Amino acid sequence: MATRMRLFMLSFIAIFLFGSCDAQPKTDTLKAEQLKPYGRYLFNQQHKLELISSAVHFGFSFTGEKCELHVSLADANAHNYIQYELDGVYQKRLRIEGNSNAPIVINTKPGKHTIWIYKTTEAHTGAVIIEKIAADKVAPLSVQKLPLIEFIGNSITCGAAADASEVPCGTGAYHDQHNAYMAYGPRVARALKTNFILSSVSGIGIYRTWNMDSPSMPQVYENVDFQVNQQQKWDFSTYSPKIVSIALGTNDISKGDGVHPRKPFDTAVYQGNFVKFIQSVKSKYPKAQIALLSSPMVKGESGKILENCLTAIKAKIDALYPKDKPVATFFFPPMDPRGCSGHPSVEDHAILAEQLNPFFRKLLKDQ
Repeated sequence: MATRMRLFMLSFIAIFLFGSCDAQPKTDTLKAEQLKPYGRYLFNQQHKLELISSAVHFGFSFTGEKCELHVSLADANAHNYIQYELDGVYQKRLRIEGNSNAPIVINTKPGKHTIWIYKTTEAHTGAVIIEKIAADKVAPLSVQKLPLIEFIGNSITCGAAADASEVPCGTGAYHDQHNAYMAYGPRVARALKTNFILSSVSGIGIYRTWNMDSPSMPQVYENVDFQVNQQQKWDFSTYSPKIVSIALGTNDISKGDGVHPRKPFDTAVYQGNFVKFIQSVKSKYPKAQIALLSSPMVKGESGKILENCLTAIKAKIDALYPKDKPVATFFFPPMDPRGCSGHPSVEDHAILAEQLNPFFRKLLKDQ
């Protein structure tokens, strides 16, 4: 009896001093290969998740006061950014250092939470590599089944040079002012309750870049990371967008950098290449509605030329595909952008999205 009493007392003291097993903090691990990303991504040979395209995202839930993201970059000398929503509310950007092995810790209040992680930067900035997520009762989330809009475009679509809140314009690296989450495409998608993917590259056009003859979007669109020399192709059966929005022309009609030789804007080449590109897109997404957007940054006579080209392209595609839904066009009012290097700012993107919402709402209603 005395022995039993001593054992009972020892157990009681142990629980009092150290707590029960259930009271100890728990840390579960969610491996990258268990995540359900949305956008352009890869699972590499090490079974890690490579976030590639602008605003490619994934979600998870957990219980507790914090979670740890084990994130890395291929280049130890580089840096990159992700940004996140916590319980449905946007928080901020998080900088990733290529030479750091420390996890990114997100702290919050006790309880059950949901987090959605977005890649802030574009494909050309390099992949953000996710190894695992560590937290109590961590579990992957799937993107809700909603209509999908794919936004094809250039730096504007990327949300490039839009956010100087942390790194002032004219300082740091080009991608230090990227904010894909706040770009017009994701804003439209959130307002209209649709899914989205961004297929966008800074400086790119339909037949040339802003200051060089190549690459063009048709040359890189099928490559998983939009790089010319990439051999791995994107699997277009992954998604079935209801609408494919194409905003390309700002860089084709650009005057260039004054250093590289540049021929005047060729309307015939622009229209011919655009028609072929739309045909390529339609071969991948036969049921998708095609929407062509002008540029808020192209004004005056150049703006009229661009709009006339898009109108002509619509007529050609409608004639080639008489049984399909007619191509839709939207022409932005001229804008004086307030972001870096002549780009729309985060606030400007809110204006662009407000202008676009009725246009895309009608297209979705007509599906």
